[in-house]
Amino acid sequence: MERRIYEAAVEGSVISLLNLLQEDPLVLDRFMVGCYAETPLHIASMLGHLDFVQEILNRKPEMAGELDARKSSPLHLATAKGYLEIVKKLVSVNPEMCFARDRDGRNPLHIATIKGRISVLRELVNVRPQAARMLIDHRGETILHLCVRYSQLEILKLLVETIGDIGFLNSKDDDGNTILHTAAADKQVEVIEYLIIKTAIEVNAINAYGFTTLDLSTQSSRKDEKDWEILELLRRSGAKHTKDIHLSAHELGTTQMAITLTSHENLHTNNALQPQNEGRGNVDEKKNYWADKMGSALMVVASLIATMAFQVVVNPPGGVWQENSTSISGADVPLSSYKPRHMAGTSIFSDYYPGEYLGFLIANTIGFLASLSIILLLISGLPIGRRFFMWTFNGDHKSAGQEKEQLRRVPGEVATTFAGRWRPALPRRPLPRRRKKRSPRRSSPTSEVSASDHRRKRCRSAVATMFAAH
Repeated sequence: MERRIYEAAVEGSVISLLNLLQEDPLVLDRFMVGCYAETPLHIASMLGHLDFVQEILNRKPEMAGELDARKSSPLHLATAKGYLEIVKKLVSVNPEMCFARDRDGRNPLHIATIKGRISVLRELVNVRPQAARMLIDHRGETILHLCVRYSQLEILKLLVETIGDIGFLNSKDDDGNTILHTAAADKQVEVIEYLIIKTAIEVNAINAYGFTTLDLSTQSSRKDEKDWEILELLRRSGAKHTKDIHLSAHELGTTQMAITLTSHENLHTNNALQPQNEGRGNVDEKKNYWADKMGSALMVVASLIATMAFQVVVNPPGGVWQENSTSISGADVPLSSYKPRHMAGTSIFSDYYPGEYLGFLIANTIGFLASLSIILLLISGLPIGRRFFMWTFNGDHKSAGQEKEQLRRVPGEVATTFAGRWRPALPRRPLPRRRKKRSPRRSSPTSEVSASDHRRKRCRSAVATMFAAH
C-alpha cells in the first residue's frame, strides 16, 4: 500500500490517491504515525503536483507540519523548487511552518533567499514577516547575510524595503561581520554601491577581529578593477581604517580634556594632571606601536643589507682564482725566482682593477658596519624611544622653538624635556610672598617645624617654576 501511494505521489495522480483511500481510509494516518523518510505530501510538493497537494491538504491538513529525514517540511521543498501556488496552499493551512528549521538551521525564507525565489519570498514575508529576522543557528547570520553571500541583490532590496529596520540592517554574525564586511570580502561592487547609497549601513563598523570594511578591502593581495572601485566607494562614503577611528576618538578626548583643564586651573596639581596623563598614555601607546612597527621594518632591511654585504665579500664580483699562478705574460719561470702573480682564493677583480676594487670594498664595508650598528641598536631597544630617533623617522620635522611655541598655545598642557623624555611639568604658581622681618624671638619646636615645611614648599615651587620655564 505504501509503495502504491508513493507511485501515485510521483505521478501526481489524484484518481489513484482516491482509489487508495477507498481501499484504506487510514493510509495517510499511517504515514503520520510511522517512521518514514518522507510523506506523499513531501513528494508531491517537491515535484509540483498542485492538485495532489490540494487533495491531501483537504483530507489531512496536519500533514503540512510533518518533517522528512532532513527535518524539511513540504514548505521547504516547495520553496526550494519555486512552486508559488503550492506555497500559498501550504501557508494557508499552516502558516507557522515559516518558522520551521531544517537540519542546517534554515527556515523556508532562508531557502527562498539562497535559491533566489523572489516571488515565493515575497509571499512568505507577507504571511510571517517575523520569520525573516530569524538567525541561522550555526553561524549567527541573518537572512541579509545570505543575500550577500549568495549574490541575491534583488532579494536584498526586497528585504530592506520590507523590513526597514536600521538595527537589523547593521546586524553582525558570530565573527562580528556586517553585510558590508561580507560584500567587501566577496568583492561585490553592486551590493556595496547599493548599501552605501540607498541604505543607512554603518560603513565604519568593526568586526570581532578589529577590521573595518576598508581594512578588508585594502588587505587584498591581488588588486583588480573591482578592488579599486570598492575602495573609491568606501572612501567617498567616509569609511576609515580602524587605527584612524581610534585616533579620531583620542583627538576628541584630548580636546575635551584641554577644555576641562582650562576651566579648572586652580584645582590640586594631581587632580589636574590625571586626565592629561591618561590622554598622554594613549598617545604613547600609539607611538610605541608605530615605533615597534618601524623597528621591525628597519630590522628586516638592515639584516638584508648586512647579508648582501657579507655575501659580496665571500663571493666577490668576477669570482676568485682557483689556483696559484707564477706565469707572467705566458712565460714560465721557476717558483723559487718569482712570487706568485695571484694566489688561489684571491679576487680576480682586485688583480685587474685594484683601485676600483678598493673603493668597492670600502663602500661595502661601510654598508656592512652600518647595518650591523642598526641591528645592534634595535636589539638594545633603547634608541628607538629617544626623541632624536623619533624626529629622524617622522616626516614632520620641527625645530625646538616651534615645538615649544605649539605647546604654549595648548591650554592646560605644559611639557618639558628632561633626560631625553617628555614629562608633564607642574603647573605654574607664584612664589610665596616674603614677609617682613620681625624682631627675633625664641622659637618653639612647633614653629621650627613650620618654618622647615615652609622652606620645603618654597623649594618645590621654585623647581616647578624652573621646569615650566624651560
